Amino acid sequence: MRIAIIVSDFNYDVTSQMLERAHHHAAHLGAQVATVVHVPGVFDMPAAIKKLIRRNDIDGVVILGAVIKGETLHDEVITHATAQSAARLSLKYEKPVGLGITGPGMTHEQALERLDNAKNAVEAVVRMHKTLAELDE
Repeated sequence: MRIAIIVSDFNYDVTSQMLERAHHHAAHLGAQVATVVHVPGVFDMPAAIKKLIRRNDIDGVVILGAVIKGETLHDEVITHATAQSAARLSLKYEKPVGLGITGPGMTHEQALERLDNAKNAVEAVVRMHKTLAELDE
């Protein structure tokens, strides 16, 4: 299985650690990370998801980001919009998208406590790829 990982550079002190965990877990599961794409922020992910998910050499996409609470509800808007776009693209192209975005409503400390969400997103993509293949039989 070949996966693509999209990682947000915003809050990179958190997301760089998430990326490292995602790489290790993919290797553990026998999945190949075909490409890693860096985007400025979580809200910028849908266009990259669409480009990658359409490729024949990509079986699934993992998205990694940390959306930390600010003084407004901006973190909620960003997280919800990206999650909805990812779900729609997954359905349209019938390939899994693993949601490894933490937040909204969390502090920087809470983001660091949730680094393993990256592993969970990789796990979800690998398992869903297998499930979807079985449903095609």
